[in-house]
Amino acid sequence: MKIAIVGGGPGGLYFAALMKQLDPAHQITLWERNAASDTFGFGVVFSDETLGGIGNADPAIADYMSRRFARWSDIDIHFKGETMTVGGQGFAAMSRKELLELLQRRCAELGVDLRFSTVAPPVEELAAGYDMVLASDGINSQIRAKYAETFKPALDPRPNKFMWLGTDQVFEAFKFFVKDTTWGTMQIHGYPYSDQGSTFIVEMSEEVWHAAGFDETAGDVFPPGASDEKAIAKIREIFAEELGGHEVLKNNSKWLNFTTVRNATWQYGNIVLLGDAAHTAHFSIGSGTKLAMEDSLALAACLHEHPDLESALTAYEAERRPVVESTQRAAQASLEWFERIGQYKDQDATRFAFNLLTRSRRITQENLRLRDPGFAARVEADFAALQGSADVVPAMFQPYRIGNLELKNRVVVSPMDMYSAVDGVPGDFHLVHLGSKALGGAGLVMTEMVCVSAEGRITPGCTGLYSDGQRDSWTGIVDFVHSRSTAKIGAQIGHSGRKGSTRLMWDGMDKPLETGNWQVSGPSAVPYGTENQTPLELDRAGMDVVVADFTAAAARADQAGFDLLEVHAAHGYLLSSFLSPVANKRTDEYGGSLANRLRFPLEVFDAVRAAWPADKPLTVRISATDWIEGGNTSDDAVEIARAFVAHGAAGIDVSTGQIAAEEKPAFGRSYQTPFADRIRQEVAAPAGVAVIAVGAISTYDDVNSILLAGRCDLVALGRTHLYDPQWTLHAAAEQDYKGDGADWIPPFRAGRRKPPSTRTDAVRPRLSLLTEQDASQEPTHLRWTPAKANSAEAEPVMAQ
Repeated sequence: MKIAIVGGGPGGLYFAALMKQLDPAHQITLWERNAASDTFGFGVVFSDETLGGIGNADPAIADYMSRRFARWSDIDIHFKGETMTVGGQGFAAMSRKELLELLQRRCAELGVDLRFSTVAPPVEELAAGYDMVLASDGINSQIRAKYAETFKPALDPRPNKFMWLGTDQVFEAFKFFVKDTTWGTMQIHGYPYSDQGSTFIVEMSEEVWHAAGFDETAGDVFPPGASDEKAIAKIREIFAEELGGHEVLKNNSKWLNFTTVRNATWQYGNIVLLGDAAHTAHFSIGSGTKLAMEDSLALAACLHEHPDLESALTAYEAERRPVVESTQRAAQASLEWFERIGQYKDQDATRFAFNLLTRSRRITQENLRLRDPGFAARVEADFAALQGSADVVPAMFQPYRIGNLELKNRVVVSPMDMYSAVDGVPGDFHLVHLGSKALGGAGLVMTEMVCVSAEGRITPGCTGLYSDGQRDSWTGIVDFVHSRSTAKIGAQIGHSGRKGSTRLMWDGMDKPLETGNWQVSGPSAVPYGTENQTPLELDRAGMDVVVADFTAAAARADQAGFDLLEVHAAHGYLLSSFLSPVANKRTDEYGGSLANRLRFPLEVFDAVRAAWPADKPLTVRISATDWIEGGNTSDDAVEIARAFVAHGAAGIDVSTGQIAAEEKPAFGRSYQTPFADRIRQEVAAPAGVAVIAVGAISTYDDVNSILLAGRCDLVALGRTHLYDPQWTLHAAAEQDYKGDGADWIPPFRAGRRKPPSTRTDAVRPRLSLLTEQDASQEPTHLRWTPAKANSAEAEPVMAQ
């Protein structure tokens, strides 16, 4: 092949070297506008997985890299005058300059035509004259911009400010310095990359950046390669204690906003994107260089394995996109956590350290238990102490009090519509469904959304509390839960609004009824989707009817014996549609501003609170974002939660979306938890109000991790309980927990031990003379301590 490469960073160079190794006949030309000696940045970090791939693909490069690496396993988190050290992580880093020099030498040895200090010819000329054009021209890729209509880039500039610096202080571990300054929270991300220096990245919110006066040079235009000397002098002063007399190193160091880059496709004809041109991931979870070199390895392999360019490029993108998108999801969670780091300034050092470590959801409590058992145990003990408990048990089995209601554990069976009632009356199905979940160990079992009127049903199969017969049937279910288990049971009441008069879920979710439909209502005459019925805009008389229906349902819920009541103001149903500007287009006092949009939902909530006994908790479920441009955001959700707390809510159940059919949610594991976290930190915790997290949470490890980090107080699981009605009891068995938080009813106690799996009784003979040390026996804490400080000839060593 005849290959043109635009961009001489690690990704482009490594790809060139790999292709030449696979077939020396390849003609490869690389253009880089900067000089070969130019490099921006300080250190680059690699994972063991990536290093293994490099070793398999090019042992010569891997061998040299391994001899130049700084290696360590500890993370030091400096917070509130304490240093929390967590081991077992495993890092390897080296100088970016050394890496580039190595790759340049390797390419020259293999016969790659390297053209530094040279602008590449126009891409259309390259595409016409070469078999393939590799665009590895970085985050500001001109090739990507030229063909934007095809690549469809989505650039997401983030609000935080950061500056890439170095220091001649050689850190022994990965360092997070979190400093509460006069102007707000600032943080340093630091790590060693050689025996001579460390990367030193300073980051802060835009508000803190302005308050600290860093905007003084915002309008200055710096020549190429120049650094913001005024800002660096101030950073040196602010972090003098952390620097310990060492110098701050600069290299084209200026204030930046990180931009997340995504592209709909990475290929156009014979042009393909690689590295930062195709995608970026925030520096807080890893190295862009690592991702680029992984891209290079995959692309080279696919070109070698496939018979034509089109199939090779398709295979490359199919192989790499899932990996990149997974990394970007973790990076998104991480960068958003650092954007809100100030909200955690009141946490104690142990919880804060755990919170930081688990921010991207890639590290969990069980994962930490393997890496650093001592720290994992400390986190659980700290959590127990914060709850005032003498028992150190898994977080999910710590009891919790919401209002006056005592729950035996932190697990909630989330409300799930079953669409299996007749005329709104729950039957035997609901008894078995909810009864089995109560017997399965959850602390709180919630009903589906119980509709407050026949017109307020979602489907003909929805349950209700608008008749005494419905109440009496619910009473039997509540009595079963109370008499046969130690679970508590709550009812969620709501009105479908413009999402009503639809088919049963399995006949077409949100699809309008073909026969037997009824008139739906809403804040405005705006349908949920193009196929749905246009709602009748509620007038004052109609609103009064809704308030009366909610009040009557609340009274019946109390008569049925429910322990807790929840008002459903989420998912696009009536109260939710009043809250959302997507559905609420009113021009009277119930539309427009957020305060106006809150008015009717709060009227309903107040009426329910008055009808519901004062000694029983009343909660509310909200959608914390609409996932639609122009809809409610997390900022609005904070104020919505604040309003309900002010009106007496004992808990905020935090979900998202389902406001309109055109929503574009960012699904992922526990993807709604950050919204619950923010509401808890900013509103609920200071008021002593519970927060319930829900959404794509399915393992006990995730439940424990979310609780230990202080992101919520209770965790609701829905589909997980459909898969396994005894999920909580099984989670207790998996964790070897035996206690009041997971009590097996007498008829089930014989099954409380996990059944043996295949061949667990096999006794293996000894087949080796000497026992090899396995990974679990390796030291937990490794520090980077170079043998000869400041010696370029020194070989790196590790010290325990």
